Amino acid sequence: MLSQPDIAALLITLKLAGTTTIILLLLGTPLAWWLATTRSRVRNAIEAVIALPLVLPPTVLGFYLLLAFSPDGPIGATTSALGLPSMAFSFWGLVLGSAIYSLPFVVQPLQNSFTSLGRMPLEVAATLGAGPLDRFISVVLPLSKMGYLTAAVLGFAHTLGEFGVVLMIGGNIPGETQVLSIAIYDHVEALEYSQAHWLAAGLLLSSFLVLLMIYSANRRFHLMKIT
Repeated sequence: MLSQPDIAALLITLKLAGTTTIILLLLGTPLAWWLATTRSRVRNAIEAVIALPLVLPPTVLGFYLLLAFSPDGPIGATTSALGLPSMAFSFWGLVLGSAIYSLPFVVQPLQNSFTSLGRMPLEVAATLGAGPLDRFISVVLPLSKMGYLTAAVLGFAHTLGEFGVVLMIGGNIPGETQVLSIAIYDHVEALEYSQAHWLAAGLLLSSFLVLLMIYSANRRFHLMKIT
């Protein structure tokens, strides 16, 4: 069964994944819309930067974030000048690292969804007198429901399983920065395989259910479009 530290790690993980997903949806929406509609020459470079976490080892990202959080780093110096606590080894440091690491899992589904809409729905709405914001809220958002569902679920699930980034910038502080993936590692190191099984099986099951939900929703959505 789960111990008190394991329950605390579970709650921190859920809080981290939920907070990160909300932030990424808010920030990722305008970014994905810009990428889907712009003809800027820097678009490819921006897309490459966003996709970096897909190929970059998590410890590399965590290392550079840790340097940025240090008193001499840009983020650390700014928070110190403002009288704010250090981002290193804190929950909000984990949120920032998780947001960067999970960014492509939210931005790319939204971008694909926006791109697939085409220009016709927006042009029709424009002829009816709808402004840019009105067109986005009344046309783009309703037609992009599947994109938002996929982005939210993938962003949440990806954050649940993070290890390298959170360990580098958050350490392993029980009740503060210890998440499920680190708790599993601790149990394995201590040869506590029974406790590790409980946590690992929970993550495995949740990952399967996430994928099942996405594939089922996509299938229903395509069947509705056909009919």
